[in-house]
Amino acid sequence: DDRRYRDYWQTYHRMMERRGVTEQFAKIEMRRRLTLISSMLLHKGEVDGMICGTWGTTAMHLAHIDSIIGKRAGVKNYACMNGLILPNRQVFLVDTHVNYDPTAEQLAEITILAAEEMLRFGIQPKAALLSHSNFGSSNSESAVKMRNALAIIRERAPDLEVDGEMHGDTALDAHLLKSTMPDTVLKGDANLLVLPNIDAANIAYNLLKVAAGHGVAIGPVLLGCARAVHILTPSATVRRIVNMTALAVVDAVQR
Repeated sequence: DDRRYRDYWQTYHRMMERRGVTEQFAKIEMRRRLTLISSMLLHKGEVDGMICGTWGTTAMHLAHIDSIIGKRAGVKNYACMNGLILPNRQVFLVDTHVNYDPTAEQLAEITILAAEEMLRFGIQPKAALLSHSNFGSSNSESAVKMRNALAIIRERAPDLEVDGEMHGDTALDAHLLKSTMPDTVLKGDANLLVLPNIDAANIAYNLLKVAAGHGVAIGPVLLGCARAVHILTPSATVRRIVNMTALAVVDAVQR
């Protein structure tokens, strides 16, 4: 109704007036941007969770979500995690949709956020930081970045099973990993794959989804948001939408 609409656009304007949003712009946006409207419903407590993203881009939806909902306390970065149900394993990959070339600091936070989310699923995370370098075989910039990320993670989350930098096959083959790095802390195959940039993560996820996963996927799961919000992709199936809705409900209840 008109009273609710006025409350919404005025709230949006107050939040964003120092970021270039005028009253007129707030009025227009609050009528036409579905993700913005949904974010305001969540902000006002009229709904408990939110699913979006079956059209448009992740960046577009995330901009509206960030302006209204924001990040969890103490979190500096959003990220997206995707999971795949493969014939003999479950694998989760980060960051598939948000951070184009994350720093070692960002990768460390993303890894810890992803591991926490996996624990909420009831899955014990075993993280591998992936690279073209295998335990120091290269000193390229990207390899050093993954090495530095490992050091930060071990300092901040000493109980997390994590190792790297390593090749993809090393991560997924516990016997190869053990023969390559006998003192690794990983017990068994890795199930959380941390890629050095968005190209690597998104390409790896989509290749695995089609070639090995038969399209059975989880996510994207939005990490770092203050509320139960997830941004899907236009390729999302009805099954995935239903699964992510259930996940959002559980997320909202736990919060």
